Amino acid sequence: MIRRVVVTGSECTGKTTLATALAEHCGTLWVPEYARQFVLEKGAAPVYRDVEAIARGQIALEEALAAEASDLLIQDTDLLSTVVYSRHYYGDCPGWVEDALRDRRADLYLLAGTDVPWVPDGAQRDRGHIREEMQELFREQLRALGARVVEVRGSPEERMTAAARATGCPGNRSASAVRPSRG
Repeated sequence: MIRRVVVTGSECTGKTTLATALAEHCGTLWVPEYARQFVLEKGAAPVYRDVEAIARGQIALEEALAAEASDLLIQDTDLLSTVVYSRHYYGDCPGWVEDALRDRRADLYLLAGTDVPWVPDGAQRDRGHIREEMQELFREQLRALGARVVEVRGSPEERMTAAARATGCPGNRSASAVRPSRG
């Protein structure tokens, strides 16, 4: 049985930075955010009909890497982001995606705080002016999910310390397990 830890939160809160650092610290694999890859390959902003493809891609990526991981998998988001953003952008989310989120609820969610600078990327990050509002949507969904949540804030070092403590990871369990993730 693999333990899943998901780094989640609003746009530009350091999720990828924390997920990769935590995976390296713990000597395990990390799952990148599939939606980012999808949008880059599509070459355009997603539309509602893309939500199901994004969800299926996220699940497939998680499963492929879970099969290679030992006992811990770090995820840079999961279906929680798909649900939150689908509801925000389109006012709806396919029911099966919401069901899959409940069925696939992670063991721990690290909610990355908004106390880091906003860095627009010109492609996907477009909600800097409502980052706190989006963060509250993540909190609400995590509560509704009944998820175990630890908020991580502060400097990169403070976030890493809090994340490592929350996961119970002593650090560098097996440096040879670390490799670039697909995506």
